Amino acid sequence: MDSLTTHLKYYGISPWEIEVIYGLFKDRFQVEQEELEQVEPEFVSMLNVPIPLAFNEEFFKWFDYRRWEKVKAIFKEMKRRRGSGNALKIDVSFSGNPKIRFIIDSEDNQWFNNAVEKIDFVLELLPYHLDPEKLPNDVTEIIYQYDPEAARWRLNIAFVKEKKFIFAGNGWKIVT
Repeated sequence: MDSLTTHLKYYGISPWEIEVIYGLFKDRFQVEQEELEQVEPEFVSMLNVPIPLAFNEEFFKWFDYRRWEKVKAIFKEMKRRRGSGNALKIDVSFSGNPKIRFIIDSEDNQWFNNAVEKIDFVLELLPYHLDPEKLPNDVTEIIYQYDPEAARWRLNIAFVKEKKFIFAGNGWKIVT
């Protein structure tokens, strides 16, 4: 794979943290970094990590499971350093069809860590979640939100072009 680029966007992240994250991704991707002004006032720190590959088993093999464990460890360390509350939001997205995003923003440290640990568990459920019978037609992006009550990731939002759907109850409801 030649010259895949990830464009890290962040604010409220220490130079040490961004250097560690950069180091984990630089051997697999060309890494661009952009420090932002605080764009979400409810969060002290935010990190957006777009991964230019699909979310699948091949990605984790190629990226290396040990390296992925280190990525998870730095995410958890970042949360630990900030304490509880709306201190940190991490948005990890994987390109592909559809694009898959995980938004990690739990106030509670334990639930935050649990969410980080279970991202790769979603791989096993992906064929079920992406079943065309269960999604709106022509979905371009799906967003997972961690559900602390069930201690697992749930499909939360789906986009079909500019239309936004939210999963409510046992079905998709159009929002915009």
